Amino acid sequence: MWNPEKELFTELYQYPEHLRHTLENLPNGSGVYIFYGDDNAFPLYIGKSVNIRSRVMSHFRNPAEAKLLHMTRDIEHIETIGEVGALLLESDLIKTRRPLFNKRLRTARKLCSVRLQGLTASIVFSDDVDFSHSEDLFGLFKTKMSAIEKIRDIADQEKLCYGALGLEKLAKNRACFRFSLGKCAGVCCGKESPEAHQARLREALSALKIRSWPYPGRIAIAEEANGLTDYHVINHWFYLGTVKTLEAAKAFDTAVPHFDRDSYKILCKPLYAADSPKVILLD
Repeated sequence: MWNPEKELFTELYQYPEHLRHTLENLPNGSGVYIFYGDDNAFPLYIGKSVNIRSRVMSHFRNPAEAKLLHMTRDIEHIETIGEVGALLLESDLIKTRRPLFNKRLRTARKLCSVRLQGLTASIVFSDDVDFSHSEDLFGLFKTKMSAIEKIRDIADQEKLCYGALGLEKLAKNRACFRFSLGKCAGVCCGKESPEAHQARLREALSALKIRSWPYPGRIAIAEEANGLTDYHVINHWFYLGTVKTLEAAKAFDTAVPHFDRDSYKILCKPLYAADSPKVILLD
């Protein structure tokens, strides 16, 4: 969609000389950077990088970000030991401080997932089901509609039955309309067994399976670099904060407000990787 305001700023783009002074103190290491306007209480944009200086410079060279740069008056940075700490801190700051130009990580607390039980598939919500410990949950969706669309896409690809999936009503003892079009393998009329239908659905969803929290309670992820260590405290996929000592890590409250989609996605990779960082049980 044409955006005349964005186009105007792009056409009028000039290198932001008024921000040149902010580059002097930016480090070449990992961390988070924050763009501020006239009011330092409310950030305009929050980003992260393994090289803060290089990433901020890339903003300066991007005419599409002319409006952001025009409004920016100062750039703050917070250094981290490594990439995991930068990712967790960025996600946390965007949620708590809600910068004007960040949209992607403003995740709603209420999430949906597809649950497979027996031969049925249903959509469940994170305020009704504990996503950290429930088995047979597949996918994290912001809305019920997005979950339904995913099931519909899989059904189209795998010739699954809309009726069996609960996407439409089935007439008793009659095949669904999609079967007559060759788009359903026929579980609705006995051409395919319910077990085979469910197995194909489970296989198609397997890449989206939500991992249960694998620890008894809180953990500290030790991220090390250059002789320094940060301890990222996590409880049931929820990021509680980062501290410098294990004593401080153990002092964090054990309560978990909600399942956090972004922390889950950030942490799955390092926790299950072959070269995963050191994990210390706190409970």
